[in-house]
Amino acid sequence: MRLCLFILLLGCSAFAHAELGLAKVKGLNIEYEIIGQGQPVIFLEAGGSAGLSDWDPVVEGFSKLGTVIRYSRLGNGNSQKLRKNYSSEEYAQEALLLLKELKVDEPVIYVAHSYGAYIARVFAAAYPDKISALMLIEPASEHDVDIMREIDLAQAEKEIAQIKLDDMANGMSNQYLDFWAKRPLPDYPEIPDVPVTVIASVKRYKNPAALFFSDEGREKWGKLHTQWAESFPRGQVVLTNKSYHYPQFDEPEMVIHALQRLIERTPH
Repeated sequence: MRLCLFILLLGCSAFAHAELGLAKVKGLNIEYEIIGQGQPVIFLEAGGSAGLSDWDPVVEGFSKLGTVIRYSRLGNGNSQKLRKNYSSEEYAQEALLLLKELKVDEPVIYVAHSYGAYIARVFAAAYPDKISALMLIEPASEHDVDIMREIDLAQAEKEIAQIKLDDMANGMSNQYLDFWAKRPLPDYPEIPDVPVTVIASVKRYKNPAALFFSDEGREKWGKLHTQWAESFPRGQVVLTNKSYHYPQFDEPEMVIHALQRLIERTPH
């Protein structure tokens, strides 16, 4: 049934509002949607506790560029509900199993937001033959805590402690339980030499609620991702001062254009 749906969608117009499907991964239901047709295959990874709706403003535009697959990780959206502490390694493995279940054998362009970008990086390191390019939007980083501590160590420790409490209350891991809590802190994993685009916001907040959103934090955030993106031979960074943490909602046309340019840099 899933394969039939996939073939049907590939034969449809460049954009069609497909019925949502449920794929079995590790015996559990994962919500997914396939839109568009042809190459490349664009795989979307939502942020934090978000589901596939994280991509609503851009999915139609993306679908004009190739076949788009978006999904909700276990515990999110309409996927099977879970309350457990996940690691990005587990999420990356489940993304791979989902692609296999959907009969997607070719390398994908992996587009990911926030915490999802950390999962995408783990995926790229673990399964280098399954990825042709990366686009990371406001990516969570193991060095976020470094930024906070450089600004004000005592206040940073208070804010990090609160994030830990929020994670544990939620029962689902995100950046604290996945990698901020590890000692020593993990560093960027080795990922293949693929085209990379990073979109990062440097927009300043009038009343920043945390160190990370202070003017100094925004400046350091922009430098962090610029340096990482430019470390790749085919890396590019897009810094925006028009969006906060959700450029795909605040500047959808910019995000669609960035993906189009990434595709143009990706061998087919």
